[in-house]
Amino acid sequence: MTPRQRLRLVLVLGSLIAIGPLTIDMYLPALPAIADELHTTSAGVQLTLTGTLAGLALGQLLIGPLSDAVGRRRPLLAGIGLHVLASLLCVVAPNIAVVGTLRVLQGLGVAAASVVATAIVRDLFSGASFARLFSRLMLVMGAAPILAPTLGSGLLRWSDWRGVFVALAVFGVLLLTVAAFGIRETLPPQRRRHGGVAGTLRDYAALLRDRTFVGLVLVAGLSMAALFAYVAGSSFVLQGQYGLDEQEFGLAFGAGAVGLIAGTQLNVRLLRRYPPQRILVSALGLGSVAGIVLLAFAVTGVGGLATILAALWVVLTAAGFALPNAPALALSRHGEAAGTAAALLGAVQFGVGALAAPLVGVLGTGSVAMAAVVAGGMIAATTVLLVVVRPGRLAGTEPAVAAVAAH
Repeated sequence: MTPRQRLRLVLVLGSLIAIGPLTIDMYLPALPAIADELHTTSAGVQLTLTGTLAGLALGQLLIGPLSDAVGRRRPLLAGIGLHVLASLLCVVAPNIAVVGTLRVLQGLGVAAASVVATAIVRDLFSGASFARLFSRLMLVMGAAPILAPTLGSGLLRWSDWRGVFVALAVFGVLLLTVAAFGIRETLPPQRRRHGGVAGTLRDYAALLRDRTFVGLVLVAGLSMAALFAYVAGSSFVLQGQYGLDEQEFGLAFGAGAVGLIAGTQLNVRLLRRYPPQRILVSALGLGSVAGIVLLAFAVTGVGGLATILAALWVVLTAAGFALPNAPALALSRHGEAAGTAAALLGAVQFGVGALAAPLVGVLGTGSVAMAAVVAGGMIAATTVLLVVVRPGRLAGTEPAVAAVAAH
């Protein structure tokens, strides 16, 4: 593959994966406005985020094995088409229940794009070349959570919250066109799995019997819960409690995303010197301490917004180290069923995240509620890692894991 072809592939697949962060984050500045217009509570509108994450989790379980059986293109095109349809229907949704249902469908569509894009990389590359391409892919898709709230804030200057869903539909149509004409089938019939539902269930059962794998998946899920607690609560905390306008919120949210992406990219360099389990332990320890500090600042009010943002930035940077390494350690244990293992991993990550999002709303709309769930997620992830996984038992897996974790 020539450098030009590789660049084109990175841009196309990065755009497919980026539709997830755009769908999740682009409407965050509008959450308070949606709650007001549709006469619901903050917890009610946060359930629309839960719906998206639930759709993502379910889609991981369904679309991963499906794409292994029928190829990559058909699930990809169907998923993007579903996302476009759900986005357009959100524009005319009359109440929060309809919006929440449609967000589940959006999540299913996003799952198709994300799962298939990752599978295409695995079809075409392996080892170090896989890690290098995924590092480039992270740079492309990493811009999405940074830009999404800012784009959403910009749209809200000339439109209401429904304009955000129009923009998502337009982006989906562009992706559908690119996918239809620019992505070839990468899984030939002779490499497809034909075990059916029974075979898939056997694969899942085998994975669930591996205590270390399950522990690492839970670590990844709890780390994601801390991240989505921030995503769900940030608009109410920063706009409602601290008085930021929509544009200022977009900038503050983007700064946090920069920390997350910085962690993932620095992780690539650290993996050249340290084993992934060592980086994971250090990252979760740092994230837990920063989460406790965040909660202390929220409870006492010391330093105001500045200390809240600083502590959040450290938590998100720590998550940037944890989120690549926990999945890499898990997936390295089951190379013979990598697709099914990745599907289960993604389902747990987004499923636990889906539970964390409304929990913030149930506890309240202030910084204390958000900080409590963020800190709880990081502390729980650290506890599972030390008690269930026991990082010392992972020694000797470094070469295989480093190639995957480098993404």
